[in-house]
Amino acid sequence: MRKLILVVLVTILSVELAPGQGLYSPGQPKDDGRFAASTKQVNQFFRRFNAEESVEGDKRYYEGDPLYRDRELRGKFISILFDNETSSVDSETKKQFLSEVLSENYPQFIHFHRENWFAEVSSVFTYKGKRENVTLFLKIQPEGLGYEWVIDKVVFKPFKDIFKKPEGDAKGFLHPLSHELGFMNLRKAFQDSDTPEAYTPKEYDPDYLTLFLYEMKKGSIKFETINDVKFHFFQINNWYFELNQFNRPGFNTGWLISNLVKLNPGDKESILRYIYDQK
Repeated sequence: MRKLILVVLVTILSVELAPGQGLYSPGQPKDDGRFAASTKQVNQFFRRFNAEESVEGDKRYYEGDPLYRDRELRGKFISILFDNETSSVDSETKKQFLSEVLSENYPQFIHFHRENWFAEVSSVFTYKGKRENVTLFLKIQPEGLGYEWVIDKVVFKPFKDIFKKPEGDAKGFLHPLSHELGFMNLRKAFQDSDTPEAYTPKEYDPDYLTLFLYEMKKGSIKFETINDVKFHFFQINNWYFELNQFNRPGFNTGWLISNLVKLNPGDKESILRYIYDQK
């Protein structure tokens, strides 16, 4: 990040806002570019969201520092962490989000090493000689004295096409008295049927990650490249937001919040199903 001439603290905290903007009114502050400079790294997004670095980005703030997680500084930082050019998030939703995040009695912060956030990685692999899009979901977990990213789920269309469990009259079943026959009619599931998944419990969910790793160990799947990375956050109580990287001219660039949703009961589960099943 460009290093600018340091000014006194009073000047930093008195950055002029555009008309109609305030602590709870997201937008792009009218300053000399220090607040609005690109958030180039995801770790910097965390620091800015929590107000744990200076405006110029050249100094970290730690507990005990008077500006560490300062409420006013956070308000100015978070205001420029939204995609204000292409996002459809309305100003009232942003305002409500800021009001809750910056609450004087119960402020909320995001944490790199805690759960309820994960990465979505769009990639390309070759499978049986054909290039295929693969979506990998990764999460942070403790490891030894530190932490590591691990692959938690995978979305791979060729596998999803394999497991299409029949429903209704098309679904095969084992008669409830099958045990009296010594389950000899399992031949229906293992030999006579091309949909053995029909004979699994209603809650059966294929373990695509295990299949993916198995095919990779066999050499059927090979890594090619990464196309895109985004992050999903559920760390703020009753809120979900998506973090994307924008490479474009101007100040509203870098890692920015592109989607923001106020959660009602059951909404988190619905959003997760959408994220995992949309491909």
